[in-house]
This record gives sequence, structure tokens and C-alpha cells, in this order.
Amino acid sequence: MNDLHYISSEILDIQKINEIISKNVKLALSDEAKVNIEKCRNYLDEKLQSQQEPIYGINTGFGSLYNVKINRSHLSTLQENLVMSHACGTGDVVPQEVVKLMLLLKIQSLSYGYSGVQLNTVQRLIDFFNDDILPVVYQQGSLGASGDLAPLAHLTLPLLGKGEVYYKNEVVKTNEVLKAKKWAPVSLKSKEGLAMLNGTQFMSAYGVYILIKAYKLSYLADVIGAISLEAFDGRKEPFSHLIHDIRPHRGQSLTASRILSLLEGSQIINQPKKHVQDPYSFRCMPQVHGATKDTLKFARTTFKTEINGVTDNPNIFVNEDEIISGGNFHGQPLALALDYLSIALAELGNISERRIFQLVSGLRELPNFLVNDPGLNSGFMIPQYTAASIVSQNKQLATPASVDSIVSSNGQEDHVSMGANAATKCFRILENVERILAIELFNASQALFFRTPLKSSGFLQNFVDDFRNEVSFVEQDRILHDDIEKAIRFLKCCTVADEDCFMI
Repeated sequence: MNDLHYISSEILDIQKINEIISKNVKLALSDEAKVNIEKCRNYLDEKLQSQQEPIYGINTGFGSLYNVKINRSHLSTLQENLVMSHACGTGDVVPQEVVKLMLLLKIQSLSYGYSGVQLNTVQRLIDFFNDDILPVVYQQGSLGASGDLAPLAHLTLPLLGKGEVYYKNEVVKTNEVLKAKKWAPVSLKSKEGLAMLNGTQFMSAYGVYILIKAYKLSYLADVIGAISLEAFDGRKEPFSHLIHDIRPHRGQSLTASRILSLLEGSQIINQPKKHVQDPYSFRCMPQVHGATKDTLKFARTTFKTEINGVTDNPNIFVNEDEIISGGNFHGQPLALALDYLSIALAELGNISERRIFQLVSGLRELPNFLVNDPGLNSGFMIPQYTAASIVSQNKQLATPASVDSIVSSNGQEDHVSMGANAATKCFRILENVERILAIELFNASQALFFRTPLKSSGFLQNFVDDFRNEVSFVEQDRILHDDIEKAIRFLKCCTVADEDCFMI
């Protein structure tokens, strides 16, 4: 892959974005993007010279102040005041990985030539991206409707030489970085502050980050679920294509096929079984994991549309000689997708915890709590408690944000999406699911030991052996927090091939 990605009208998908971020690819504007940006800016400058009528956000106030006309000599000050006044974020900081995605998605949106920004404004955003100068942005403050106003204001402050940035693993004042780089602050022209602040890049960046990681966790849920099935001495018949051909949900069929493939060559799965059926948490993995896969596909389509669109306001149509104030900044499509994704991810954790519960219950000739001398040793009793606690928190976090709204800006902004809250809640659920799956792997690898001398498939056995290099077999009680943290790190560092990860 080239070490340079040209911003153009080429469609961005999450797989392409994952390549850009994971391989630290640098950005540059294509000739097409430069022409689009300059053509739109020149049109706007000429329009302001020839037209006296108010144009929302360009020579008027904002929100409920839309009727206040602003003198031409104050248009640059208007935009800088907008950025500073809207930088009202609070709470925890946004992870740097998400901020970098915000920069990428804002650059992409501005490149289409409907926003009226200067070329050097977009170029400075690219400089920030390429040099890993990442604005400090806060999680709380967006209603997800006028765009992500507060978060995007914090993303924009460094253009003006204000605010703070992450640079060389430290939080520093932006003006210090600009001085070191010998860069002058950007002087915003008419419309530019609004172009930066209006947009859905906070919600979108979270959504893209969540999707990239959710695809990986979806794959790992199948792998870890298959290990649990082996450890529980489960049956393979429920994964037969005959079952899934007559109820052909794509995700269901894919899950069943994948698990059968993962089990290929296993001595455990092919040994005679004493039991006729397995509990739902094993038998219905195709149906439950598969439904989550189908949800990922829906959310991926929604976010693909969003990140390849223009979401600021007003929009400038040079060829049609129109400047139109609309509502592309409204995050309702994203809010609904994020809520749906939250529920789907929470269910991956829910069914995982049920498998953990079955493994520690002393069934199928496994020892109580998966440890020798139960009673003297509590073994894996409490990791199941921990998983149950996290699952219940996910149920609370999965309550939809998109059904909520609250009036703002003196009633001018009377319906909002709450998509930003949906995004940050979904992010927490994602992290929780990773922890639950790590606990399941910890339990399943312990339980699998008790099937010795029979072996699982080559793939699953190698996966468990790799895990064993990080987390050893539990002979007697020890501080299991340390093991759980190692298990979480193992999953974080686990590499999944793109053809497995994004094949849904």
C-alpha cells in the first residue's frame, strides 16, 4: 500500500479508513479536491461582494440569532467568536484514536466543495493529521443536531492557535506547537467557523472506530464461543448448513459456517456425546452472533453514507448559484444506527456471560468453578460475577439515546438526535464486551484443559496455546484480576486478518 492517501471523491469505507489509521498513512489533497475547495471559496467571496441580503451563518448571527445582520468588516471576527464561544465541552477527553478519525472525516467532508472553506484551512487540518497533532476534545457537550458543535469547536481551536493538543505524547498549548513548527494561526474567513462546527464528525468518528473494533470482536466472539463449546463438550449438529439454509439470515449462516470451520479436525467435537442437546448459549450462537453481524452490516452502510457526505450548513452550490440552509448536520441516522449497534454488541456480551456461567456450574464432568479442590479454592466463581456485573451495566447503557430530545437555542433547535450520547454509550459497551469476551476466554481455556488428552482443532488449540503464553493455567487460587487484565490485553493485541474481520 502507498504511504500517501489522496483525499478525493473516492468512496471511503471503514476498511479503507482502518488501513489509513493502522498503517499511519499520510494524507494529501488531490487536484480534484483542491479545485472543488477553491472554486467554492471564490464563489462565496464574489457572492458577498455582490449581494446585500442576509445569508445565514455567513453574514448573520447563529441559531436563534439568525435575524441579526453582521457588518462585512466583522465577518472574520464572527467566525472566530463562534469557535471560541462554542468550545464548551466537558467531561472525559475523547481518545486520541477517535480525534484522529474526526480530523480525517472533517477533511473528507470539506473536500467536496460545498462548504466555502479556504484551501489553507483544509491543508492545516491535514498537517495536524500527518504530524499527529491531535486537538484535545471532550466527550460531553453535543446534542447531535446542529452538528457536533462543542466537540468540533475544540477540534477547531488549534487552527486559531488556541486550545490544547496532544503532541509527542504530551498535552501542550497549541500556540507552543505552532511556534515550534513556524506555522501562523489560520485566519478564518466568512462561513469557515460554521463549516468546521456544523457536521457530524464526532458521532461519525466514534461510529467508525466502534465498527472497526466491533468487526474484530464479532470474529473473536465466534472463536471464543467455539472454544467454550469444545470445553463444554458441545455438539456440532446445530451448526449444520441444513438448519441455516431454511432460515437464511446472512449473519446466522456465516456464523454457523465459521464455527464449523474452526472446529474442523477436533477430537473433542467428534467424540460420542452423552447429551442430546446443548443450552441456547451454545446451540444458538449462529442465531445470536449472526444477528449482531447483520446489525454491523446495517450500521456500516449507514456510516459509509455519512462519511462520504457533506454535513455542514449552509451548503453552497456553485453551479446552481444557490446557498441553501438545510439540516444535513442532524445526526438522527447515526443516533439510530448507534443505538441499534449498542444493543447488538451488548447481546454478544450477554450470551458470552451465559456460556461462562455454564462452564463454572460443574456440568459435563467439569469440576465446580473449574478448579481442583473446589471449596478450598473458589476458582472461577467470581470472574463470572464480574462478567455478570458488566453485562448488566451494558443493558443499562443500551437504553436508546435516539428516542430523547431537548429544546435548545431558544426553540430554534427544537428537535435533536442525541447521537453524541449514543456514540459515547456505544463506545463504553464496546469496551465492556471486550472485557466479557476476555473473561470467557480465560474460563474456556481453563475448562478445555480438563478435556485432556483429547485435543481441539489445530486452529483453536494454537489460539489457546498463544493465550497460555500470557495467562497460565490456574492450579490454585491467586489474584485473578491480574489474569483478567492480561486476557484483555491479549484480545487487544490479537491480530485478525481483514478477510476474516470485514467479510460480513
